[in-house]
Amino acid sequence: MLTRILTQGPIPRVEIARRTGLSQAAVTKAVAPLIEAGFVTDQAAAPVEADGQLGSLGQIGIGRPVSPLTVVPRSVSVIGLKVTPTDLIGVTTDFTAGIRNVSHRHLDSTDPQAVIEQLTELAKELIGALKAGTDVVGQVIGVGVSVSGDVDERHGVVRDSPFMGWREVPVAELLGRKLKLPIVVTNDVRALTVAEHWFGVGVDADSFAVVTIGSGIGCGLYINGEVVSGAYGVSGELGHLPLAPGDLVCTCGRRGCVETVASSDAILNRIRETTKQPKLDLAGAVKLAHEGDEHAREAFDRAGEVIGSALAAMVNLVGPELVVIAGEGVAEYDLYEDRMRQAFGEHAFGAAGDCRLMLRSHTFDNWARGAAATVIRTYVRGEPPLQR
Repeated sequence: MLTRILTQGPIPRVEIARRTGLSQAAVTKAVAPLIEAGFVTDQAAAPVEADGQLGSLGQIGIGRPVSPLTVVPRSVSVIGLKVTPTDLIGVTTDFTAGIRNVSHRHLDSTDPQAVIEQLTELAKELIGALKAGTDVVGQVIGVGVSVSGDVDERHGVVRDSPFMGWREVPVAELLGRKLKLPIVVTNDVRALTVAEHWFGVGVDADSFAVVTIGSGIGCGLYINGEVVSGAYGVSGELGHLPLAPGDLVCTCGRRGCVETVASSDAILNRIRETTKQPKLDLAGAVKLAHEGDEHAREAFDRAGEVIGSALAAMVNLVGPELVVIAGEGVAEYDLYEDRMRQAFGEHAFGAAGDCRLMLRSHTFDNWARGAAATVIRTYVRGEPPLQR
């Protein structure tokens, strides 16, 4: 019940009853303790006329007034943390994953213990800012941490993160000891997908995928009413499909991964090599491509070809109605979009080609918000993975 109000509200009791098959009396009984606890509130609205249509403003219609239910955003607070090899990004959010505070910290080391210490300091800073604020806020229900790579969410362990150089790091246990709060650790792209499912473009979608393009190529899937986590905690690893030339070695240690051609680093390295400019940075590479340099354009075209083929493979397999393309790499989207869409159209099978591809800009703050969203989902569902 709370999930529906949180993700679909404001929503009238009669609509909840229609969608769930419960009686209105049962819905009223179920939401009463949520209202009493301060999580949910009635929101005054226009009356309902006999034909079920809303009456005009100020008009007293025939029938009972509509009292939509909505969550009280500030009834709880959440901390979301995103870990990258160079930075930590932290946010505090309310119950609807609305960002209230943001803080960034530079990382000098990716040593797990050093990162845990800085995560602890960042979380405490954000909690302190909540307590020092003038507004009344709810209790902090947990801390979410998102990290790239293979993450065992159930046990809060980062099993393998090539970007961080981590293997079998028990983040939830280490951080929980220091903060004495529930901790949820998850793959960063999956966290972003949870945020889109509960609070973004996925709220009304039957199925969708989030594909992130940047220093890595990630993919989160929402299929059959759930964000897919995979039997072993690994799913949607679009960046590691073997669609690139086999002589290219990926950061994961394998050959021919999509990331060896399509990640930001791969594109930059290719342009440095072909233009004989070893000190060129990404901004310079993008500038060259926009100016029409054939070597720079070739690198982006090659990336677009592989990304489009990977998208088609994913869509052919799971059939989402929508693919959201996000991440820091979308700033260069115009440089590979045409070739990507061409490759997607060439390889998408039948009606799978009707899948919509949507561009959505995300900052690192959004990644941290995704981590917070995983805490909200776990809290609302009463799931056990929250660890102290």
